[in-house]
Amino acid sequence: MTTLLAALVVAAALPASAQFETRWNAPVNQISISVIVGDFNGDGILDLAEINNTPTTGQVNILLGNGDGTFRAGGSGYVVGIFPEYGVAASLRNNGILDLVINDQLNDDVWVMLGNGDGTFQPAVAYPTTAETEMVAVGRFMGGDGLDVIALEEHDTSGNYCDCVEILPGNGNGTFGAPITTTLPYGLGGYEMVSGDFNDDGKLDVAVTGEAYPNYEVAILLGAGDGTFSADGYYLVSEAPESITSGYFTGNKRKLDLAEVSFLFGSLSILLGNGTGAFKESTYYDVSYPAWVIAEDFSGDGKVDLAVTESPQLVPEVSIFKGNGDGTFQPPVSYLADIGYIASGDLNGDGRPDLVGVGGNPFYVTVLLNTGVVSFSPTTPVNFGGERVGGTSDAGTVILTNTGTTELKIQSIKASSEFAVKSTCGERVAAGASCTISATFSPTKQGAAQGTITIIDNASSKPQVIELLGTGT
Repeated sequence: MTTLLAALVVAAALPASAQFETRWNAPVNQISISVIVGDFNGDGILDLAEINNTPTTGQVNILLGNGDGTFRAGGSGYVVGIFPEYGVAASLRNNGILDLVINDQLNDDVWVMLGNGDGTFQPAVAYPTTAETEMVAVGRFMGGDGLDVIALEEHDTSGNYCDCVEILPGNGNGTFGAPITTTLPYGLGGYEMVSGDFNDDGKLDVAVTGEAYPNYEVAILLGAGDGTFSADGYYLVSEAPESITSGYFTGNKRKLDLAEVSFLFGSLSILLGNGTGAFKESTYYDVSYPAWVIAEDFSGDGKVDLAVTESPQLVPEVSIFKGNGDGTFQPPVSYLADIGYIASGDLNGDGRPDLVGVGGNPFYVTVLLNTGVVSFSPTTPVNFGGERVGGTSDAGTVILTNTGTTELKIQSIKASSEFAVKSTCGERVAAGASCTISATFSPTKQGAAQGTITIIDNASSKPQVIELLGTGT
């Protein structure tokens, strides 16, 4: 595919799509699992809470935002349970100060860290649950003014079994009551969950992915508004579901939809809601070894898009599925990024949602800024095939389009050795205008050759690169 390299990111853009570039990454000494995005010190700039595991305990480190997509160290080494993985930020005391709620996969507790409003947090407080917590979220599940915690539970090493969801009722002051338990239906063992009002009755529901042998399913549980749920059907998905998210994929704000990714069969499942709690059966999109999915309007056209990470060990990419606004999605555009978990937020204050994730070996926190207004067509590599040594191939062309609202200024367009480039772009490309970049291949030796056309412009702080392939014969 035509590939745009922005530092660690490889991007290929469709018309009106966003472009992402790696702006910042920082090593993490422990096994980093996920990040939580929020303004923890009240300066109007988004910060990060990074969750990781040491051999003996879990930790949370705070990274304070500089407002340009980079971060600096804040509070570090907050001890949280034994094996935390995921968390959420919310103002649990209704005072505008963000607090943290974090799961624990090796202990029967949910952990709460109350924020001080200056980027620091109070020591984590444990709230008992029936079994190990796979995932947590917050919402008004009890119908009161305070936020409640929902925890997805499963069995633990001490023999407690609870394939269930539990609501910890919030007291409105950052403390929580004893859990209210709803057993998962259909023999389901839950992996991940997402909450939302799926039947448009003003009460929060929950969708849970998991395994009910031999099937893999998404089960819908409708909330009663008192912390309990009732089963409302299940929908088949591919093997080994990894992550689930929700969004209005058709633009209908009364019909919440679901997107789920399954690892082993490499699929993205779209389940369109009808607004009553029922969903259409899965529509599948291929994606290699997906790990996480989030929904956001990345292109700024009012239509929900999906960002899917792919296994860092196998396919270290983030793929953007641009939404068409009718529940369908365009073929993915991929960016090289060695991350598994991903979150979004406007990390540099430009009004566009950016991406932040963790992964790698060693582990890194990586920020991918949504910077682009440059699209390229086609979105496949310029592949010249075989060409005799000493000869020159026919030209391969790529159309560059400025999808922005201001003039694109191009500083240089250069090709690597064995390739040559010509362009009609000049130094400026008007908003909405297109130009042609042409390349040829002149091999000097036999064998496979790989090169790039490097473009430096004001749309990105990093060079954009079109990938070139050929074989000398």
